[in-house]
Amino acid sequence: METGGNSLPSGPDGVKRKVSYFYDPEVGNYYYGQGHPMKPHRIRMTHALLAHYGLLQHMQVFKPVPARDKVLCRFHADDYVAFLKSITPETQQDQLRQLKRFNVGEDCPVFDGLYSFCQTYAGGSVGGAVKLNHKVCDIAVNWSGGLHHAKKCEASGFCYVNDIVLAILELLKHYERVLYVDIDIHHGDGVEEAFYTTDRVMTVSFHKFGDYFPGTGDIRDVGYGKGKYYSLNVPLDDGIDDESYHFLFKPIMGKVMEVFKPGAVVLQCGADSLSGDRLGCFNLSIKGHAECVRYMRSFNVPLLLLGGGGYTIRNVARCWCYETGVALGMEVDDKMPQHEYYEYFGPDYTLHVAPSNMENKNTHQMLEEIQGKLLDYLSRLQHAPSVQFQERPPDTELPEADEDREDKDERRDPDSDMEVDDERKPIPSRVKRETVESEIKDPEVNVDSTRGLEKAAAAEATSAKALDIGSLKIEDPGVKLEETSKQNDQMLP
Repeated sequence: METGGNSLPSGPDGVKRKVSYFYDPEVGNYYYGQGHPMKPHRIRMTHALLAHYGLLQHMQVFKPVPARDKVLCRFHADDYVAFLKSITPETQQDQLRQLKRFNVGEDCPVFDGLYSFCQTYAGGSVGGAVKLNHKVCDIAVNWSGGLHHAKKCEASGFCYVNDIVLAILELLKHYERVLYVDIDIHHGDGVEEAFYTTDRVMTVSFHKFGDYFPGTGDIRDVGYGKGKYYSLNVPLDDGIDDESYHFLFKPIMGKVMEVFKPGAVVLQCGADSLSGDRLGCFNLSIKGHAECVRYMRSFNVPLLLLGGGGYTIRNVARCWCYETGVALGMEVDDKMPQHEYYEYFGPDYTLHVAPSNMENKNTHQMLEEIQGKLLDYLSRLQHAPSVQFQERPPDTELPEADEDREDKDERRDPDSDMEVDDERKPIPSRVKRETVESEIKDPEVNVDSTRGLEKAAAAEATSAKALDIGSLKIEDPGVKLEETSKQNDQMLP
């Protein structure tokens, strides 16, 4: 099995990993609108916790290069990207047909800076994939990413651009096989759909199934053509707890890792599967959720950690802070340090929150049936499908640090879980300064990313927008990561 950049294969969890963390200070300023459950402000809260727990000092901290149009168009339709780029709150009334066509307006509203927001979170995920490809780190983290519902030609479920698909396409330049795992409460439909007909990407989604958005993710949906049995869905019911979740997660993912042997893993850590989420109905503790991260980390395969859903924002920040500690191999104190959002976490001011006493509707019999069915699917897979040798797309290069780039617009997100004064205080100077990545001009490159995959003859049997990797054109986006200190020199291959 391929190992990560500089990590050691000796121990499952005790070994330290080199972690690259992507964060743009602007991201918390974007605002979906009053009453909307999606609050980018949670990313800033997470970052504040990481700073005050001292975790930033143990990672490379990068400000992502915004994803350019042609990077977004590797997956998304040109006219959809052009629409996202042009639409504004002031002009949306003149484009009602376009809004309907691209499913923008209600769940996915038009707000100030929408396109910049998309570029930022997608840039972090693609940048993380580039770091992993160049073996600069073992684990890359972008909590602003993980927007798994976006489709080729439309927005969906608060998601506009599918940063996950874009990151996986980047990883496919280096790795024959990429595994995608989704522990958000909602089905990872956009990612599954994109790779439904290929055996180079395996998708595994654990989600609430039934009368619940997006309504997809039946256990019988397993992929099509060459992709048959390379899409797995784990349908769950209300109230699932840590023990029940891991009864499925560990045997299934252990078998997936054994059979599929991915070169890299992308783990979407949507926090709406936590107990007490505003839109969720599961009963996972933060430690239970993070155990999935710990387990996937233990395989010592290059790992990209992404955010996703999560609508009780104080718990989202708690969860992603703790999971960053897991990525680093560091245990963080339950007692929370004083920081600028401290009042959000009262009355206990602790990192962990006890799950509730809600009923677990997932009976042991149901869980055994699901586990048995999925392990049966996995038994039908060819072990570690090979890829026909062909010329590899040119590497995406690493951007140089630009210390002159400054943050300008500082819009404030007024909507939060609590009515508190969230006036921002400066992060203490002891915190490691972010590396700001600058973009460099790249040549136009037009290369197939992988072996040609034949399109399925019966198109109606496949996902309508399934991504045909063989015909996809992947350009080199010219993202070059450069070291910012002598210490980083040792990390480059």
